[in-house]
Formats: sequence, structure tokens, C-alpha cells
Amino acid sequence: MRDKPAVLPVCRAQGALLHVMRCGNGCRYPDTRVALSSALPIPGSAPHMDQPVTHVSEPRRRAAVAFIFVTVLLDMLAFGIVIPVLPHLIEQLAGGGIANAAWWVGIFSTVFAIVQFAFSPVQGALSDRFGRRPVILISNLGLAVDFMVLALAPTLWLLFVARIVLGMTAASFTTANAYIADITPKEKRAAAFGMLGGAFGLGFIIGPGLGGFLGDISLRLPFWVAAGLALCNFLYGLLVLPESLPKERRTPRFELHSAHPLGALKLLRRYPQVLGLAVVMFLVYLAHYVLQTTFVLYADYRYSWGPQAVGFVLMLVGACDGSVQAFLTGRLTPRYGERRVLIAGMLCGIGAFLLMGLADTGWVFLLGIPLMALWGLSGPPIQSIMTHQVDPTEQGRLQGAIASLGSFAGIFGPYLFAQIFAFSISPQSPIHLPGLAFVVSAVLLLIGTVIAARITRHITDPATHHGEEPAPCAATVPGDLSPIAVTRPVDPTPVNPTEPSP
Repeated sequence: MRDKPAVLPVCRAQGALLHVMRCGNGCRYPDTRVALSSALPIPGSAPHMDQPVTHVSEPRRRAAVAFIFVTVLLDMLAFGIVIPVLPHLIEQLAGGGIANAAWWVGIFSTVFAIVQFAFSPVQGALSDRFGRRPVILISNLGLAVDFMVLALAPTLWLLFVARIVLGMTAASFTTANAYIADITPKEKRAAAFGMLGGAFGLGFIIGPGLGGFLGDISLRLPFWVAAGLALCNFLYGLLVLPESLPKERRTPRFELHSAHPLGALKLLRRYPQVLGLAVVMFLVYLAHYVLQTTFVLYADYRYSWGPQAVGFVLMLVGACDGSVQAFLTGRLTPRYGERRVLIAGMLCGIGAFLLMGLADTGWVFLLGIPLMALWGLSGPPIQSIMTHQVDPTEQGRLQGAIASLGSFAGIFGPYLFAQIFAFSISPQSPIHLPGLAFVVSAVLLLIGTVIAARITRHITDPATHHGEEPAPCAATVPGDLSPIAVTRPVDPTPVNPTEPSP
């Protein structure tokens, strides 16, 4: 009961804005929409933006996937631009050395994660109620505001404001996952999620290198460029992006209890074995925060890499990751099965973290990047199996719960790894091992791999049984580094339409 007053006003405000975006846009830009949509390889007349693209021809489905691919690409490009410079901006505003900057980076990341943990299920439930498109638009607009505040902030407290705004609205990637689940047949979802991962990687191929180059000109310039990209993304979605969730498959009303962050996590408990895999996802998310929290400062401290060098290294990371997601995931999963690809990807992540943490030179560190990219193989298969096994009306809510799980890990991860990194480089530390945080991440992944291998032993793998209906028995899988669920019948309508949402 304590959380309701804080969430309800935001829910009402967002609901109103969603309604305006959902209903008002059709009156403002009808001609523009038709022109833009007609340029795509879609037979027949261009669909209205509020017309769902589910259950339509294959060319129209491909065009919708292309829309969401570009949306994610622009989103990740904006994020990638600021990665090489944000820790240095924090270091400049906070004063002190690298250890002090690492502490502040951990604090900012934790604040963002707490806010996102509270509001991700709200975004997921709103996307189930009003559709995916308006939620993606709000997220892109919030991202633009965040970058503009970062570009202007003269003090640390304004950075806090920017992180809070972003945490409240950051839902574009999880909503994009739900969008793909809406419009893609089950047997093609792993490849579709892999394509989204390719957009994610492509954004990081271009973004960090550009951000490092711009950061050498001015530390604030990358934030202005990122804000412009986010605004372009918002306008692109406003004019072009169609809705994916039919009105008949939307939840009849927005239910506040389902948008409560802990209430959203209860959805995971409705399916057998989901708690064990939720633990795996928590460990995976937790391990990943070592990169977000310490990489830029770690590279500066150990290898003397500045923003431009870090940007080029992240370009290499993006190139490897995008290649893996775009060219390997769709081929390996049908051949070897989702469970094997999942375990292999996790093992690659363990090797990558160990190599990066123990590397004495920058060239040795670079050898871990291809292994880190192969770690990404575990994401799309998990996401694919997860979406197979929940009601279609709960895809957005499940994605919100998954994001909340990651944000819950983000509450602890940044502070944990910032403290480990600061401790490992402190003159008072009994052991001088700057890469200790990466070694800890490898241990976390090892624990997660053992748990995942044990829990997923008896899964029926849809990727290798295209013609078979999943058995209506318990099955498990993690999702985008998220949880799993029980196998449900493949039906576009809910199995239990009258069942209240969690």
C-alpha cells in the first residue's frame, strides 16, 4: 500500500499521454503516414498507425520488423555515443581521482536502476493496455530529455535528475521485444530477437567511436548529438511506426496491482520452475553491470585509454556482437537447440570475464571481446522460449517483469562493482588486482550456468520441433537474460481471458 501514492499519479499522467499519442496522431499526419508507409514493400494500401500488424501477410510483417529494427538502432546509437564520455563527465563534476569517480558512477547507475525497477512494470502493463507504439514513443522522448539535461548539467544533482527521468521512461528495448513477439511466428522468434540484437550491436559499432571522437572536441558535444538522435527516433516512430497489438488482445483496463514492481515479478511465479531461472537471470544481469560500471575507468586506469580509444574498443565490441546476433543466432539455434546455445553462450561469457580481468596489456584484453560477443548467443534463445510460454496478452507485462528483474540486479550491481574496483586499486588494498571485478563477474556466471544447465534439462525445444505443438507441461527457459514460463497453447487469444492479471 505504501507504493501506491507514488505510482498512481504517474500512471494517470502516462495513461493520458498514451491516449493522446494513440488517438490524436491519426488526425495530425494521415497523409505523411501513408506516403512513408507506401515506400515500404507492403502490398496494398498503407496501414493506419493504430492498425495492428499482427496476422497479416509476410511482406507487411517484415516491414513492421524493419520499423522496429530502425527504432532500436537509433536508440542504441544514442546510448553508444555517450558511453565513452559519461564517466569522465562525472569525474569532472565530482572532482578527485578515478576511484572517487568510480564510486559516483556506481551511485548514478544504482539510482537509475531503482527508478527503472519501479517503473518498468508500469510501462509493460501500459503497453498491454494501450499498445506498444505509444510506450516506445514516450521512452524515446524521455531519452531525449535525459541527454539534453546531461549536456547542460553544471552540477551532479542535475545528473541525478536526468537519471531519474530516464529510469521512469526507459522501456523502448523491452517494449520492442514485446512488439516482435506480437508479430513473429514462434519458430522465427529466435532469429527476430537475434536481429534486434544485431541492431543493438550496430548502434554500438557506430555510437561509441563517434562519441569518443566528439568527446575529444568537447566533453558535452556527444550528449547534444545523442539528444538529436533520440528526438529523430521519436519523430520516426510518431510518423511511421505501426501498432502491433490488436485491440482485442489488449487488457481491458490498466490494473495498478499488476504495475507494482514486486507484483510484476509475481507473474514469474505463475509458471513452474521459473524461480530457479529467475535466479539465473539475476546473476547474469548482475555480472553484466561490471561493464557498465567500471569498464571506462578500468581501461583508463590500467591501459591509459582515453575517450577516443575506449570508443574504438566499444566499436569493436559492437561489431563482434552485431555479427554474432545477426549471423550466428538464427543458424545455431535451429541446428543445436536453444538449451545448448544458451549454455555455450554462458561459458563464453565466463571465459571473456576471466581474460579481461587478468589481462596485463590492452592487446590481451582485446582477445576477450570475441568471447564476450559469443556470450550474447544465450540471450535470443532464452527470449524466444520465454515468449512461447505465456499468454499473448501478457507479453508486455512479462517483458516489464524481466526488465524489473534486471533493474533489481542493477540496484546492487553498480555499487558492488564500483566498490570492488575502488578497493582493488586502493593503495591500502592488500591485493592489487584492478580486474578483480571482472573475476567476480565470471564467478557469478559460473554459478548461473550450473543452475541453468540443471533446470533446463527437460525442456521441449521449439527451435528443433517446428511442426510440434509444445507439450502442456512445465518447461523453463531464461529470457533476454530474464525468466521463463510454462508451455501454453499457441493461440493469439488468452487461454484464460477472464483470469485477472497478476
